[in-house]
Amino acid sequence: MTPVTRAAATAQGHRLTSLGAVGLLVQRNYVVYRGAWWIFLSGFLEPVFYLFSIGVGVGQLVQGFTFHGEVIGYAAFVAPGMLAASAMNGALLDSTFNFFFKLKYAKTFEQMLATPLSTRDIARGELAWSLLRGGAYSLAFLLIMVAMGLVGSWWAVLVLPAALLIGVAFGAVGMALTTYMRSWQDFEYVTLATLPLFLFSATFFPVTAFPAWLQWVIEATPLYRGVVLVRELTTGVLTVDSLVSVVYLGLMTLAGMLVVSRRLDRLLLG
Repeated sequence: MTPVTRAAATAQGHRLTSLGAVGLLVQRNYVVYRGAWWIFLSGFLEPVFYLFSIGVGVGQLVQGFTFHGEVIGYAAFVAPGMLAASAMNGALLDSTFNFFFKLKYAKTFEQMLATPLSTRDIARGELAWSLLRGGAYSLAFLLIMVAMGLVGSWWAVLVLPAALLIGVAFGAVGMALTTYMRSWQDFEYVTLATLPLFLFSATFFPVTAFPAWLQWVIEATPLYRGVVLVRELTTGVLTVDSLVSVVYLGLMTLAGMLVVSRRLDRLLLG
């Protein structure tokens, strides 16, 4: 019996609060992964390499872009996109691959249900853990941006909450979709979805480079909303697009959590 399972078992006969349940599950994940810190490091380094190779390297060949009437350097344009993508990837790694392993193979969630934990507690706890991972990536990346002089506004203090919002939105939807997956081969669809988002969400060049009809499609995608939000905060040029992004990502989170809660009920209790 793990320390977390023992802690949950002692709550028999007592009401376990939602916050307490989330804390137990986060503790459980920390105990499991604390010896594999290098996995977290590898996930963080990928967007950093992109920033230096494309943002800085290619930036020597590109004058920069006009963003809401302000001319910014190419590295300053790319870096917010990399940060948003880092938040997305960090959250998805735990809410898809690791979530699937616990659900289908390790039967971790079935063991948890033998304690006072509910399926909704499991969903919230797993989402909180994936959010911590995405948030850690985002914070480290933001510090690199500050050190490189790629932050041009005090509005950047809100970048970390924005990155957490991106992470929780993708994490919730990632868990919801994972409940429908039947085998590891289905994860090809995750790559099929995230790679185009990474490349075409105004991450490396303005959305105006596309035909007008395609711009509408891109502007309706979740990573684009996250990139716009982070970019406006780091440059200090805020528009109604930031508010639209916050509402969009908030609704995405609610929809994902609603689906994953119902799916876990059907898979684990049905």
